[in-house]
Amino acid sequence: MDLLHSWGVSLAVYLQTEYIAYESWFQLISYIADLHTTFFIFFPIWFHLKRDVGIKLIWVGVVGDWLNLVLKWVLFGERPYWWVHETRFYGTDSAPALRQLPITCETGPGSPSGHAMGSAAVAYAMVTSLLAIAAQRKPPALLYWLLQMVLWMLLGLVELLVCMSRVYVAAHFPHQVVCGVISGIIVAEIFSRQQWIYNTSLQRYFNITLFLTVFAVGFYVLLKAVGVDLLWTLEKAQKWCVNPAWVHMDTTPFASLMRNMGTLFGLGLGLHSPLYTESKSSPSAPFRMGSIALSLALLQLLDFLTFPSDNHTIFYILSFVKSAVALLVPTILVPRAKKGQLSNSGPCGTSLDAEHVVKDVRTLLYSMIKNVGSFILHYLDGVFIHRSGITL
Repeated sequence: MDLLHSWGVSLAVYLQTEYIAYESWFQLISYIADLHTTFFIFFPIWFHLKRDVGIKLIWVGVVGDWLNLVLKWVLFGERPYWWVHETRFYGTDSAPALRQLPITCETGPGSPSGHAMGSAAVAYAMVTSLLAIAAQRKPPALLYWLLQMVLWMLLGLVELLVCMSRVYVAAHFPHQVVCGVISGIIVAEIFSRQQWIYNTSLQRYFNITLFLTVFAVGFYVLLKAVGVDLLWTLEKAQKWCVNPAWVHMDTTPFASLMRNMGTLFGLGLGLHSPLYTESKSSPSAPFRMGSIALSLALLQLLDFLTFPSDNHTIFYILSFVKSAVALLVPTILVPRAKKGQLSNSGPCGTSLDAEHVVKDVRTLLYSMIKNVGSFILHYLDGVFIHRSGITL
């Protein structure tokens, strides 16, 4: 592996030398390639335009990133920015000089690349969805073929830029980004064949969220019990990052896990809330555009909400809650607020009653507490209480 790693470092040095003028662009590409873009931008747009596509993007992103976490824990991939300092491959020769950037110091293992895997999965899901929508309209064969060529070429170009950006910032080796792209496409293709995700129950959302969480935490605890520390990479990041401020808690494996689980659970709560049931009638195009604009604006405001990382447990819990709320905003709060505004607007189109928004938020919070509480009681009753012969 050292030979493969050394070739990757050489490529990173070449990119940093020859393409330094595009450094800001590479950083921007890496930022956009994060699943945060899917949850806060792509999902609200697609959800209001084509509900099922938005739902598929969440499933592809969440399950793909969960699988990425498990694969990283299994494969123990190095990252260039610390490997170059610890390897003995170069012997007495000086190691290549890799520059670090504010987004370099990822704290998890490196293989496969999460950015490459997530962006490939989401992009593949969007491309195939666009082609399916186009096919339903039965365009001329030549036009459809041209559309296919353009979309697939665009997908290839986007993933090439994402891979180059991750190698440029010294966060990944080339083989890690290639593995990420392939894994992401496989995940997206699998979910493109699943129909149950569009109409599954809240109980199933809860079960899957719980299973994915317990599996990941249990896997970590099991390996730690036999002497394998899956957080070994955090120490390396703190040791070799040139700027301690560039090591962020939100890049740790468990922070990613809690964000993803909150996102999936939030989607389930949103789709099964009484507020969503009341507002899911087919809206007009202006209504959809307004909902998209309002959703994006509110989510950007929510994104400004950050949490101190002194207490890891509280940080993870708050990350879970924030991610769940991010899915509730476009699924129920915005459509209900828009409908309320239309129904209570005056002659000039201004809202005459803002109390419906407060009422909807109150109903939403009550629904969340009630659903979560009932599920917790259900599981306690089934797992612990029945064993002792006591029933609630």
